[in-house]
Formats: sequence, C-alpha cells, structure tokens
Amino acid sequence: MTPDGLVFSVHRLSTDDGPGLRDTFFLKGCGLRCAWCHNPESISPKPEIWWIERNCIGARDCIRVCPEDALELTERGIGINRDRCTVCGLCVEACPSRAIEMIGKSWSVEALLAEALKERVFYKNSGGGVTLSGGEPCLQPEFAAGFFEACRREGVHTALDTCGYPRWEAIVPVLQHTDLVLYDLKEMDPARHFEFTGGSNERILSNLLRLRDFVRENGTRPAIWIRTPLVPDHTATEENISAIGHFIDEHLGERAERWELCAFNNTCGGKYEKLGHRWALQGKPLLDRGIGHRLVETARKCVRHPESVRLTGLV
Repeated sequence: MTPDGLVFSVHRLSTDDGPGLRDTFFLKGCGLRCAWCHNPESISPKPEIWWIERNCIGARDCIRVCPEDALELTERGIGINRDRCTVCGLCVEACPSRAIEMIGKSWSVEALLAEALKERVFYKNSGGGVTLSGGEPCLQPEFAAGFFEACRREGVHTALDTCGYPRWEAIVPVLQHTDLVLYDLKEMDPARHFEFTGGSNERILSNLLRLRDFVRENGTRPAIWIRTPLVPDHTATEENISAIGHFIDEHLGERAERWELCAFNNTCGGKYEKLGHRWALQGKPLLDRGIGHRLVETARKCVRHPESVRLTGLV
C-alpha cells in the first residue's frame, strides 16, 4: 500500500512549473538549505504551525487549549515556543479565525488524484498537467511515484521539480512515471554551492548525468528542463552562468529542451518570521533588469540552441 504524502501547499493553474496550466503540489522535506529559499516551510519533513497576523482576532482560544503552554500573547502577537510545541493541532482546531495554520497535511494518492482531476479540462485545453514540487518530492519517493502513476493512468501530464540532491535510488522510481523533469543547477563552483545551499553539488551533477542516461535508455522521456536561480551576489554571475551553460552543452546537448534562468524573489521574508527564523537575504534587492538580460546573452552563447534559454520572474 502506498504511504500517504505530506503536502503543504497547492497552487492552482500555475504557469510557472512546466507547460500549460498546471496544478502544483508542494511536498514537505528538503535536504538542502538554500540561502534564497522562498519556501522555508518546505524544509522540515514534519508538520509545523505558524501564526497569521492578519487573520487574528485576539480570541486567545489557541492559548487556552495548548497542553504544552507553548503559546503566549506578546506585543507582536501570538508567540510560539517551538521547543515546547508538539504540533498536536489543537490550537489550529480551536482558532475561530484560522489565524493558526498547520503547514503540512497528509494526503492519500487517491485523494490527491481526485483533487488534481478537478482541473482536468484546463490541463487538456492548455497542454498542462500536474507538477510535484517542494521541498524535494523525491524525499517521499513512494508517494510521488504512486501519485504520478495514477495521474498517467488518467492521461494527465506529470512534471517533477527536483533539486537533484536525493539519492539516485529515491529519484528513479519517480522517473518511471514522469513526463518532464525540472532540474535545478544552482552553482557550479563546489565551495560556493556548499556555502549557499549547505550541500555538495557532486551528487546533483552525477544524478543529472544518470538522468540523461535514463532518458537515452527509455526513448525520449522524461523531457529535461534545467532551472537556475539568478540570485544577486550569489548565483547571478557571468562565471557561474558560463560554467553551467558549458556543462549543459557538453553533457546534455539535445536532451536539455529548455534552460530557465529564474530571477530572485525577495517577497518571502514574512514566511521566515512566522517560522521564528531570520532570513539571511532579508532586504536583498531584486535582480537588476540589465544584469538579467546580460546573463541571458551569456547563457545563449554557451549552448547549441540559444532559443532554449528563457528568463522568468524578472520584475
């Protein structure tokens, strides 16, 4: 029996996570700790809670029902003592205005499939489908593989958004039922990659070569799109983009259908605050438009199909 999956967010009819209109399901858990992560609630593999200030009416029911005395009313609102909190969910149930939210809900494959099929007509008419993102979906490999298998039985296109950091043995079962892989290449310099993400890029590059070979052995699927975040003072350098481009051209060639350069998003600071953390990139400005376009030109000079390079998210 396929285990349930822990999903923390659903984005309806997205145009950012593969072709067409897609429902993107975000799974909990990630092995990296990217400095620019805009989904910090995805990192822990376990459910969490946070307080939403705009919803709070000051009823204090959450405080009264907490068996661990982990909640208190402070000058800044409801404070959560995360050392005491056991994430029992009683405060979530008690809050009359939904100001306490549970991050992470268990879904069976059948239930999530039913949720996805609500948008089936939009997938069909736009050439879209479903995407599993995160976090890292391959940290829940049985659930991810089971969900994709069920989707493909229904004729729904499947896309896997992965950082490439899990063990290959956890990735390959999901690939068996995947039509498209959105694969992150963040930073080619090993020391900088470790500094920025907390993990080595050795396994990521090795897994990408294994993915290339998997596609060769299985015909033309899954398709591969490479994604690179353009983060000022981090990955958004001529040297890094050139290095990634040359790697793509040398090792993937025609297998890389698209290379997306994704402009830095600085709107997620509030998520870190709600989790009781300080974001290291708080106040970091958005990517300069001129720099973004120059990096696109750099990327296009490195690959055999310049038209495959796309710039996304630039404000």
